[in-house]
Amino acid sequence: MSSIPFDPNGVGIKGTLFGLPADEQKASVILLPVPWEVTVSYGAGTASGPKAILDASAQLDLADPEFDRAWEAAYYLRDWDPSIQTTSDALRQKTGDYIISLEEGSAPDEGHPVVQEANQAAEQLKNALKNEALTHLQAGKLVGLVGGDHSTPLGLMEAMAEHHGTFGILQIDAHADLRPAYEGFEYSHASIMWNALKTQEVSRLVQVGIRDLCQQELDLIRSQPNRIHTFFDEQLKDTLHEGQTWKTTTQHIVETLPDKVYISFDIDGLDPKLCPHTGTPVPGGLAFHEAVSLIREVVKSGRQIIGFDLNEVAPGDDEWDANVGARILYKLCCWSAASNGKLNFFEE
Repeated sequence: MSSIPFDPNGVGIKGTLFGLPADEQKASVILLPVPWEVTVSYGAGTASGPKAILDASAQLDLADPEFDRAWEAAYYLRDWDPSIQTTSDALRQKTGDYIISLEEGSAPDEGHPVVQEANQAAEQLKNALKNEALTHLQAGKLVGLVGGDHSTPLGLMEAMAEHHGTFGILQIDAHADLRPAYEGFEYSHASIMWNALKTQEVSRLVQVGIRDLCQQELDLIRSQPNRIHTFFDEQLKDTLHEGQTWKTTTQHIVETLPDKVYISFDIDGLDPKLCPHTGTPVPGGLAFHEAVSLIREVVKSGRQIIGFDLNEVAPGDDEWDANVGARILYKLCCWSAASNGKLNFFEE
């Protein structure tokens, strides 16, 4: 337990999440940092996301008018295993060369030694994260994950299935992430939702903000209307331009979700002016408060947020992306705690 005096109106404690006293036992939400980006296919840097978010988070002011003393639910970011980023960096050098060869016209090869090595390492990481998450879930904690690229939360999703049973995924993202073994990589950042849907406990995937996808992904979405519900970004914008309020839109989105909800938040689901250094930025996307109001509506509908991840934050040359990422993370923590009775929020 931390013995450092804490003043929520004062300066945040350097080196702790949101500047809060670091107390894992008291925390209602435990966050697992995963500095991993082995299969990124465009811009790199997401492996630096967890540390950048941690560093930026101490600058947040903690009061939130929607909650009664929002910080008191307590949020704790675990120390990360340095071997994760060491392995990621080493593999990224190899996979980067392989991906370049694909861009130059080579065919994907699932039997390529580099692909096999990356797949094996990613599976080991997935299993380790699943086991760690289950330990915290069984201790009564809420668990979130901070990546890294968007391949990282699969182990957490599998832990949710084992611990909670049936649930739905709310995916905020520019990309559908439904490619099977993209570029030969079974655990690609572009395949996270394809892999998630292999888990039978995932009863519904609800995607919001999608605006970049391949034909194979579109065909899959259209072929499974009862399991995949996609709110394409252009369609969302059209309804707003036609006069529908965002409040009504969020209610329609949330109506498609089951009672238990896991939120998978790729930062590129936001307008890229909020995350210019993310690996694959796409024009369009949600405004910051549009994303937050969607999360709020999940909770106010009576649904339970059972866990979440935040991925693809790449810090770039300044702290802007990390600043935005830290603020999204705080909202995810607060609303997750509120949906589980660990934090009081004010009804409208």
